[in-house]
Amino acid sequence: MSSTIKFKLSFMMFLEFFIWGGWFVTLGTFLSKNLHATEFEKANVFSTQSLGAIIAPFIVGMIADRYFNAERILGVLHLVGAVLMYQMYGAADMSTFYPYVLAYMILYMPTLALTSSVSFRQLTNPEKQFSGIRIWGTIGWIIAGLVISYFWDAKASEGALKNTFLLSGIASLVLGIFSFALPKTPPVKLDEGEKPSFASIIGLDAIKLLKDKNFLIFFVSSVLICIPLAFYYSNANPFLSEIGLENATGKMTIGQASEVLFLLALPVFFTKFGFKKTILVGMLAWVIRYLLFAYGNAGELSFMLIIGIALHGICYDFFFVSGQIYTDSKAGVKYKSAAQGLITLATYGVGQLIGFWVAGYVGDKYKDLKTTDLAGFWNHTWVVPAIIAAVVFFIFLALFKDEKVDNAKAAH
Repeated sequence: MSSTIKFKLSFMMFLEFFIWGGWFVTLGTFLSKNLHATEFEKANVFSTQSLGAIIAPFIVGMIADRYFNAERILGVLHLVGAVLMYQMYGAADMSTFYPYVLAYMILYMPTLALTSSVSFRQLTNPEKQFSGIRIWGTIGWIIAGLVISYFWDAKASEGALKNTFLLSGIASLVLGIFSFALPKTPPVKLDEGEKPSFASIIGLDAIKLLKDKNFLIFFVSSVLICIPLAFYYSNANPFLSEIGLENATGKMTIGQASEVLFLLALPVFFTKFGFKKTILVGMLAWVIRYLLFAYGNAGELSFMLIIGIALHGICYDFFFVSGQIYTDSKAGVKYKSAAQGLITLATYGVGQLIGFWVAGYVGDKYKDLKTTDLAGFWNHTWVVPAIIAAVVFFIFLALFKDEKVDNAKAAH
């Protein structure tokens, strides 16, 4: 892989996650303070991410794997996304905001699989090389969080958080244009005489991977672990802000900084301990993180909150990035994009859709407690995902049989 291609892939990842981190982290706070959304309205907005992820395999499998270059589809989706971001920036109420965020997420979520697909097609040894590309996405997320924290977070009560949508819209426009300069990633040609099935045309051919028992267990575990993940996305920023942790959005970037460190450590850990142990460490980190949130505070126990935030690197890298590598190793040459789309459906789609609904239900169930015992409200809110993550940990530990993951031969 040449230095030029490495730069292009790295810049693509930087912008991809700068765009997401530029508005999604503070979305819960924005919805509460700017649009005065209820718990269920917030759950519905966050669920648009999941709906987009559920649709993603159809878009990716139908277009990127069969008919058009992945980098061109990536460019078109981000250009349209920039327009939708501008509309979200100008929305004054929930009824106006929701249709735009729904349309945006339906277009954005497929780009996560497309960026992975474009990257994997250029790598000769994804197990060792992908983390070096993906790390720039984390850096993009960190910089987005620092920009928000410095310019707008302190002024959240004044409605300044709506500027996050303008920031991400500009970045989406840049990536939309830049995508057309990415390495060409054409569809993989069918073997002579092979005709595409209906399942392959709509991107469902990767479902055949579920016949592999290990992959099926991984798929189900991915769905389940994303239920507690949804609690973090929808509640972390409002939680830290409401209990009085100073510069909450800025401190949340500690999580992405740890992600950088653990991305660098991942190839070594992955090679030495294998896929199963790597995934289990990631799951266990979710349990510990939520317990730290449940029993920490912004005073003398604030260190528990900081440690909980810092665990994000293990939580995310050791499960999701390892999962992408594992999925790529299972997919084979023809179905790389569809397979990445399938795992996007499992994680950001089905799992988090359930998770956002559960988080909304839990928030609504204890909402009366919030006015009389804020610490008690958040304790109940975080104990629930800790229990769910612990259950998934033991399911995966018991049922998944360890296996060697070798991507090098299937890189192209």
